[in-house]
Amino acid sequence: MSSSRPPVLTTQKEISGSTRVLSGPVKVHVVDPSAYTTAYDHALCAALARAGVEVELITSRFDYDAPPVPEGYARREWFYRASLGAPGSRARRAGKLAAHVPDMLRYRARAGGADLVHFQWLAVPALDGPLLPRRRPLVLTAHDIVPRGGGAAAHRRLVRRFDAVIAHSAHGRERLIRELGVAPERAHAIPHGAFAHLAALPPAALPAELEQTGAPVVLCFGLLRPYKGLDVLLDAWDAPAGAELWIVGRAMMDVAPLRSRSRRGVRWVTRYVSDGELAACFRRADLVVAPYRESEQSGVIATALAFGTPLLASDVGGFGEVAAAGAAALVPPGDAVALRGEIARLLSDAPARERLGAAALALANGEWSWERVAARTRALYASLLS
Repeated sequence: MSSSRPPVLTTQKEISGSTRVLSGPVKVHVVDPSAYTTAYDHALCAALARAGVEVELITSRFDYDAPPVPEGYARREWFYRASLGAPGSRARRAGKLAAHVPDMLRYRARAGGADLVHFQWLAVPALDGPLLPRRRPLVLTAHDIVPRGGGAAAHRRLVRRFDAVIAHSAHGRERLIRELGVAPERAHAIPHGAFAHLAALPPAALPAELEQTGAPVVLCFGLLRPYKGLDVLLDAWDAPAGAELWIVGRAMMDVAPLRSRSRRGVRWVTRYVSDGELAACFRRADLVVAPYRESEQSGVIATALAFGTPLLASDVGGFGEVAAAGAAALVPPGDAVALRGEIARLLSDAPARERLGAAALALANGEWSWERVAARTRALYASLLS
């Protein structure tokens, strides 16, 4: 009986002092020191394992919940094990910073067990260059093309140390080349991947701060940060057709001034929500909005696609490539009038929302499926190892 499972990706290793050559599975370390993107890390590692790659996820403790159970890969918490303090606190951040250099040096010594190292994030770009593993291919996924927290010059120098840099859109790849000076042959575009494992979760209750309602629901989900355009969304909101706006996500800024501007029908959940609560929110939403002022790609978009939820986003970064597939409607960034009009139009047009949802699922099962993402990532690994 034949199997459709991809063959194990192999490489050849020459034994020192001998002419003997061994062939064996490629061993890849996927590295996310601060566990910034646990859902993405899990989905990528599980998909690579299904594609025949031997994967270890090298990361740290996720402070807010139990991480996803590994599927076919190993998870090692090798970073920031002694850091104290509450999640997100100054003490916690200070402890991680103090541990960063010794932990990176310790990891560099352990990286000898991998044929290739794939970083998801560089926690301290100003320090990380000399701390990177040596004598093996290095890959970086540029979730943010240029860091928002400063250190752009150090980031540019650091990115050019990698043998391959992945952006999540063709637009992002062009930025890697144009803004960061990455050589075109080293810059690659591979989609983010839709979070199918979240859409497959069993039914769960909504966050306690929310209530079931018969009114239309517009959902704005994700970490609450200044660039997400929450002020634009609140200026645009006028509760069309008696709709409710749910703003859900852990606050990474002072949201009190924004909450004071809330109008009728706005509900807030400003804490970490579990995967089950996340799934309940996306299943209930009639429309997901991403009114970002700037971004290259978004895990929120990846989630909306997986659930087949109609999506309305700002025309920034690679979002236009999602819209080109019919899976999102777009408005100019920062334009509250346009956003208000498009929210009202979509809430009053069920067939339009159905078309967006169907295209979202098609994209999630097509170009944004983890099978295709893993296949393209695996091919990149093979080209570097050859």
